[in-house]
Amino acid sequence: MRALLIFLVSLGLVAVAHAADVVTGKIVKVLPLFLDQQGRDATSPSLFDRDAYQAFLREHTNAVSALRFDVLWKAVKSPEAKIKIWVELRGVGTNSVPKLKTLEVDAVPGTFRKWTEIPLAGADYKNFGAVVAWRVTLWNGGRMLAEEKSFLW
Repeated sequence: MRALLIFLVSLGLVAVAHAADVVTGKIVKVLPLFLDQQGRDATSPSLFDRDAYQAFLREHTNAVSALRFDVLWKAVKSPEAKIKIWVELRGVGTNSVPKLKTLEVDAVPGTFRKWTEIPLAGADYKNFGAVVAWRVTLWNGGRMLAEEKSFLW
């Protein structure tokens, strides 16, 4: 009986050690934010003001200089982790031509959740046109860990 118990405990420890080698992650939140000519997403720290200013920027597209995706994510810290965050965009350019673009950022996992900013700015933003849909994915090497997408994706 004692040998069986020792065998089961050691088997459980091996399973837990093997499971610890697997990198897991999740995307908690994605905030697509327009930025004005000064690079601001709001005129004050208030969340209410940020939402009102974002509505203003959506209506006044000439005041917009960039689009920034703020991604809140978490991944298990591991020496083998090669975390990347991809933002895939679908849009409509001039003459109603569909456009596709992928933004990629290397990320370092930590103990807690992290915010990562991924901008579409400058000539890339001006040439892309209007963003219709987006998808944010969290990758470790060639394996997708998590996905968050807009309604129209």
